[in-house]
Amino acid sequence: MELVKRSIAELVGTMLLVFIGCGAVSVLLMLAAGTPTATPFDIGIGALGGLGDWLAVGVAFGIAVAVVIYTLGRVSGAHINPAVSIALWSIKKFPAKDTVAYIIAQCIGAAIGSALFLFIAGPDALAIGGLGATAPFPGISIWQVLVAEIIGTFVLMLTIMGVAVDQRATPGFAGLVIGMAVAGVIIAIGNISGGSLNPARTFGPDLIATIMGGSTALVTTFPIYVVGPIVGAVLAAFFYKYVAGLDNN
Repeated sequence: MELVKRSIAELVGTMLLVFIGCGAVSVLLMLAAGTPTATPFDIGIGALGGLGDWLAVGVAFGIAVAVVIYTLGRVSGAHINPAVSIALWSIKKFPAKDTVAYIIAQCIGAAIGSALFLFIAGPDALAIGGLGATAPFPGISIWQVLVAEIIGTFVLMLTIMGVAVDQRATPGFAGLVIGMAVAGVIIAIGNISGGSLNPARTFGPDLIATIMGGSTALVTTFPIYVVGPIVGAVLAAFFYKYVAGLDNN
């Protein structure tokens, strides 16, 4: 398959991920606007039912990931995440030139997805919903966020290695299992780091918020969501390659 066509598939796939996942976060914040918070740890998500809110967000992202994998996975592999592309490149499972093209496409797709959601949802999606952007939660240090993103993305990449990259995996289940992994991790760490696991997922809302609202997130918090997911994904790729003897199959 031509790199251009595969890159377009990555652009569209990441656009859908951000539109559905970040859109769900933004809608949840708009629904909860004005609701008294139970604890200082609550910035809006949680006001409608505590952990149930994060369950909804996690499921939304999980469904989006599964939909993209089952629809576009045969075209591009459905990385839809720069950390995944870089991790596969690091263990020589993906060419360098393709990795660069995929990352550019993923970031553009994420920005388009965020812009489209702002267009259909209106200004409150940015002013109240923050376009579903990720940021450290109150009382959480940058280092805690970084470790949370490393662990979360390690789990995600380990799942990808086991059910999608390893040729011994049972076919047909990758989308479902990877989607469930995304949902589970977001439910666990969402109220700590926002549960990004994906530099493009954070880049899209941050870029549009910078253009439309003067946000400084691209230079203040975005670097955390670049370093954490990439470190976690690369560690998982090398770990799985070592323990599963990936070069032997």
